Amino acid sequence: MAEPVLRVKGITKRFGGIRAVDSCTLEVRPRTLTGLIGPNGAGKSTLFNVIAGLYAPDEGEVWFSGERIDGLPPYQIVRRGLIKTFQIPHELRNLTVLENVMVAAPAIAGESLLDLFYRPFDIRKEEAAVVDAAEGVLEIVGLRNLRDEYARNLSGGQKKLLELARALMAQPKMILLDEPVAGVNPTLAKQLLETILQLREKGLTFFLIEHDMDVVMNRCEWIIVMHQGRDLVEGLPMEIKTNAMVIESYLGG
Repeated sequence: MAEPVLRVKGITKRFGGIRAVDSCTLEVRPRTLTGLIGPNGAGKSTLFNVIAGLYAPDEGEVWFSGERIDGLPPYQIVRRGLIKTFQIPHELRNLTVLENVMVAAPAIAGESLLDLFYRPFDIRKEEAAVVDAAEGVLEIVGLRNLRDEYARNLSGGQKKLLELARALMAQPKMILLDEPVAGVNPTLAKQLLETILQLREKGLTFFLIEHDMDVVMNRCEWIIVMHQGRDLVEGLPMEIKTNAMVIESYLGG
């Protein structure tokens, strides 16, 4: 088996006297679709925020592609190829769909004031390339026909697709998906999941939180279960579905 692209070792995150994540340890293999499930309050979203650098862990380590990343600011983690999408999309409402995707492009010459004066022709070429790349990403997620629409006018499902498009524009190695199909109508949910599977086949790694058990059991290759801030059990979908500890944690036994 391939070496894990993500390693979480003994991560603990406290909020006052509450341990939202409690000595959690897990691994994610490259080019897989791995699910993270558990009852509400299990610590899943908090763990994702620690991995993405939005929260600093109180204890433990996070390793990505062989490099320790806990303690790094989020933008440096993004530059290393690890990106998180949000359960509630954070679109730039007053920009178009195309502009929303373009802002996620890696640094280009036009962002430097000196380059604006000394490399104007190079900047035009780079900006044209960014537009082409953004349109290509929108084609992948099925939003090309809405490139000039303001992001505020999109439906909830379309905003989730836009969130995925912005993540792809940053050229990630791995994407953390926090409830990608929550609140999305069945047609767009199917489109979103098919896009994720196609990208996984092309080499991307996905780690997702999801409460829709049909999605998790039918789409994920490996499932990790959290309960009360800890990793409880992991395995293949059929193993998780019949695991007594998983059933007990969901039913509150």
